[in-house]
Amino acid sequence: MSKTVAEAAIKGARNIVNASYEVYKQTLVTNCPDTAVGFPNTAYFLPVIYGILGIQVEKLSDMGMVFDKCFKMLPPPEVNAEDVTELGAVLEAGLSTLFAEEMLEALRYLSQPEYYTNTEDPTPDNIWLGAADDIILRKRGVEFVDGTAPGFAAIIGAAPDNAAAESIAAELQQKNLYTFMCGESQGKRFAKQLADADVELGWTPRLVSFGDEATAAIFAFGFAVRVALSFGNIEPGNRAKLFEYSQERIKAFIMPLGDISDEWYANAAGALNFGFPIIADKSVLPILPGVESVDSVLAGIPYSRIVSKAMDARGIKVNVTKVPVPVAYGPAYEGERVRGEQIYLECGGGRTQMVELVTTAKMDDVTDGKIELFGQDVSDMPEGSRLPLAIVVEAAGHKMNEDYEPILERQIHHLLNYAQGVMHIGQRDIAWLRIGKSAAAKGFSLKHIGSILHAKLHQDFGGIVDKIQIKLYTTPEKVAEISRQSKKIYTKRDERIEGMTDENTETFYSCTLCQSFAPSHVCIVSPERTGLCGAYNWMDCRASNEINNIGPNQPVNKGAVIDAKLGQWSGINQFVEKTSGGVVSHYNLYSIIYDPMTTCGCCECISAILPLCNGVMTVNREHTGMTPCGMKFTTLAGTIGGGITTPGFLGHSKYNITQRKFISAEDSLLRLVWMPKSLKEEIRERFNARAAELGVPDLLERIADESVGTTEEEILPFLEEKQHPALTLEPLI
Repeated sequence: MSKTVAEAAIKGARNIVNASYEVYKQTLVTNCPDTAVGFPNTAYFLPVIYGILGIQVEKLSDMGMVFDKCFKMLPPPEVNAEDVTELGAVLEAGLSTLFAEEMLEALRYLSQPEYYTNTEDPTPDNIWLGAADDIILRKRGVEFVDGTAPGFAAIIGAAPDNAAAESIAAELQQKNLYTFMCGESQGKRFAKQLADADVELGWTPRLVSFGDEATAAIFAFGFAVRVALSFGNIEPGNRAKLFEYSQERIKAFIMPLGDISDEWYANAAGALNFGFPIIADKSVLPILPGVESVDSVLAGIPYSRIVSKAMDARGIKVNVTKVPVPVAYGPAYEGERVRGEQIYLECGGGRTQMVELVTTAKMDDVTDGKIELFGQDVSDMPEGSRLPLAIVVEAAGHKMNEDYEPILERQIHHLLNYAQGVMHIGQRDIAWLRIGKSAAAKGFSLKHIGSILHAKLHQDFGGIVDKIQIKLYTTPEKVAEISRQSKKIYTKRDERIEGMTDENTETFYSCTLCQSFAPSHVCIVSPERTGLCGAYNWMDCRASNEINNIGPNQPVNKGAVIDAKLGQWSGINQFVEKTSGGVVSHYNLYSIIYDPMTTCGCCECISAILPLCNGVMTVNREHTGMTPCGMKFTTLAGTIGGGITTPGFLGHSKYNITQRKFISAEDSLLRLVWMPKSLKEEIRERFNARAAELGVPDLLERIADESVGTTEEEILPFLEEKQHPALTLEPLI
């Protein structure tokens, strides 16, 4: 190894270990040795130390033995740093650097618990996120295992200006890489440069601002170690296996930008243990040939080539399908929010009507790639406008059939979310689209929706789809007409599941499509409980799995019955706990009170208990008024829609209301005492049939709506007058 590089790395390691030890000694003055230390909501203790050394650091006193190891891993004080040229000694010094940094950051959490946001995305007054908690790890870590995220770049320092920073970050995003940022160079910080350029930061856009100091680089190493421990089944303390896994499975590289300090060299030495190469913009002396791969350290790389050179050095290959749109496109932008002040055009979401439909057509009736827009486009509208929108996709193929229509239809959600500056929520006739000012400024139009769907549906479903054409409508009359037609098709799809029961079906299906917005939400779809978005029933999920057996719809064996009334099984619990990242250990499919299923913001309806009325209300997304539980739909969705179990509240589809297992643990429809008029009319036919089964054929007329009242006190007299059966049932709570 170059003598100068080795000397700098050793000096930097000594500086960091000594500085961390001084903070440790000062902390012991004001805290007892048994004081707990660690990173919030994380397993694996201090993960780098635990993964490499196998030492569980849980309290201050545990750090003492680790500091002893750090000092032993450094060359003795009497040995001059410039005399150390052996690679092994430098790599050991690099590891001591990482251990010391991890303890220093843990001590920072102890003394300054508010220093980092401890959130997935920045807060208005703080962009520094700190260590990723276990929810983030489970959600994001699996992406490195299944290839959704090909790797990460750890950037220390800053670009020469905001434009260069923005360009580097955009290229990394377009390659689907995560960018971890920390440290400063000449008073500038890469993450701050992006924030100043109005670039969205956080785990959602894959631009993770770990910390303002270089020591926060440890959070990147910690994330890599936790991925190995969590998904690679690496035994803590087996450093050889850990480094082997990192080299083979975690495609990462370190990108120092700016003048490289001794401390940066020390971190670089630590990174080489993991097989992470160093790619710098400034010149450094090269690694001597024969010591390690010539690509371990690359320096003096122009900014226009630094990302591609780094990917080549780490062996990262990304197949990016070119989508003909004027904005950046890729998974890095899924989950990006377009908020009020950023909106250029809005469609659906209760503001206007929006509907999405995929239909099967004959081969001769489809012109592949044909995209038509009937009505006004983005460029025809002033900033802040609203339009109705109907998206109709006509698909033809020798293997295409009606069973696959809802699967392709549901892809619209994430395919549109991949476009930078575009946000999509919902499905069917309750979809919601926002196009941001930034996307509009770059020329994004509604016809580009067609371009996205044509390119990506061909790519993802080429095995069943041969030809695709898209029609988009923005005239109110035509959108309303298509919405009416679509409802009939949705009803026909839903009716296919009739006759099946949960009892005689051993396999249910999962749906995790919405985890980009609700990381811990896992939807379990059974014959008698459709997906809460309303777009997928059991047969849809089965068809989806046939198309893509590693997709979001996985078969789940029920396992042993734990509680037949509540709807809880051992196999379902095991799957939910694993897929939610351990956040949710169990839930019940048939109850609104006892550990109900998790909910995400894509649900069609939300039910809530009304204790005074001894019943339950439900409200659909389209209803914008107040409800008897004291919250509007939007407030309810924001309160319970984050992938959590909320006793007393339940997200569900419209169709599920009339399924036999709808809150069957609490007497099903006999508890329903309030719902909006529009929902009553929409489900009237199916509702009356189900009510007749329950022996109360006129139940719908006994249910209050907004014309009766929007508080429990207002609707109770109506329920008493109509002799609603809920009033004679056992107390709900």
